[in-house]
Amino acid sequence: MTVKIKEFPGTSLSEKDFDEGKILFNYDELKGEFAWDTGIAIGSYLAALKEGLILGAACYTCHKIVTPPRTVCEWCFDPMDEYIPLLDTGVVNTFSLCYVTWDVQRIEQPEIPAVIMLDGASSLDSGPIMGGIMHKLGEVKPEKVHIGMRVKAVWKPAEEREGSVTDILYFKPIEN
Repeated sequence: MTVKIKEFPGTSLSEKDFDEGKILFNYDELKGEFAWDTGIAIGSYLAALKEGLILGAACYTCHKIVTPPRTVCEWCFDPMDEYIPLLDTGVVNTFSLCYVTWDVQRIEQPEIPAVIMLDGASSLDSGPIMGGIMHKLGEVKPEKVHIGMRVKAVWKPAEEREGSVTDILYFKPIEN
């Protein structure tokens, strides 16, 4: 089968045509200014971090407390409109030793990101624990880190907090 290409009448343009002003055109530099709305749940979470608190959201239908909070339960789709202060202590669920920074620079001492299962972010009844947040570990030698290690948040001084997850500097080991 032969496909016939339709030819459209027209005139080819060149850079010279633009340079000589033969073509009408407009050059515009878009200035896009954007703002990010945190929403109700994350906005409450970030405001609480500024105050030195970690919030979770409770679902009383499927008995889960999750952090960061959400407005809708991702398991049963019921509203989650109650926010609960959680402890700033927890247990290392998983971790990594990173010898490369975010901008791909090698480092001697590793950064240690970990998922911390926060105390108080467990089931209301018998459901699973859903309260993990990812953050860095500090004040610990890499060879001493282990799953199940108890940790506590180290916060920025109150006057330096700005409502960001970086208001927690890192989590450090604590004794049981």
